[in-house]
Amino acid sequence: MSREPQVVMITGASRGLGRALALAFARTGASLAICARNEEALLGVKREAEDAGAAQVLAIAADASLSRDVERFVAVAEEAFGKIDVLINNAAILGPSPMPYLLDYPEADFLEVLRVNTAGPFLVTRRVLPGMLQRGDGSIINVTSEAGINGYAGWGAYSVSKFAVEGLTKVWAQEVDGTGVRVNMVDPGSMNTVMMHQADPEPDYPLAEPESVVDVFLYLASDAARGINGQRFCAQAFDREEMSR
Repeated sequence: MSREPQVVMITGASRGLGRALALAFARTGASLAICARNEEALLGVKREAEDAGAAQVLAIAADASLSRDVERFVAVAEEAFGKIDVLINNAAILGPSPMPYLLDYPEADFLEVLRVNTAGPFLVTRRVLPGMLQRGDGSIINVTSEAGINGYAGWGAYSVSKFAVEGLTKVWAQEVDGTGVRVNMVDPGSMNTVMMHQADPEPDYPLAEPESVVDVFLYLASDAARGINGQRFCAQAFDREEMSR
């Protein structure tokens, strides 16, 4: 008997890491539920994912940090697929560019970054988690950053938001421990993305292509990672063969 396709939900899937993840899971034959605020770019990723071998692709223009959009996105995905096996909370924004020091940070921008980068993963997870708990299975992966463990001057609200994502991941992992659902986080490292170039227009260090850091996400979504919960992974240092030993 053939196994039904895994259902993978990815926020912020219109470009960068989100797009790379959508295409990576598409190549495994998964069904995808993807969202982003840029509908045109998102529909382009939908076509790419279908060409790459996805079983089905549901693409909905939505802001994953707004409760009404989250409800609409998840409800349509659950109706289409019946379940969500994997949730990747990837959607994030940098904030003002160039990034101001906290003393000069505009209040509205500061709150917007925290809403998108931290409240967003909370809202989507809170909506998706009950179905996973009911089935006793599911993998939630939050995208974090080195700026979430080191308080770099000038990284302002983005850094603060990622510190919060790290805490959110650890608390939720403890709360679901033993249920069959696991919550982990991945730091993809410095990548060749629009956001990275906004943060640092002239980096003097190597930037990984988003396609090169997807292995750890595929691993955490797999049956091989069923016992892993509450852990932090650095994507660019991940060795899948070593994990399987």
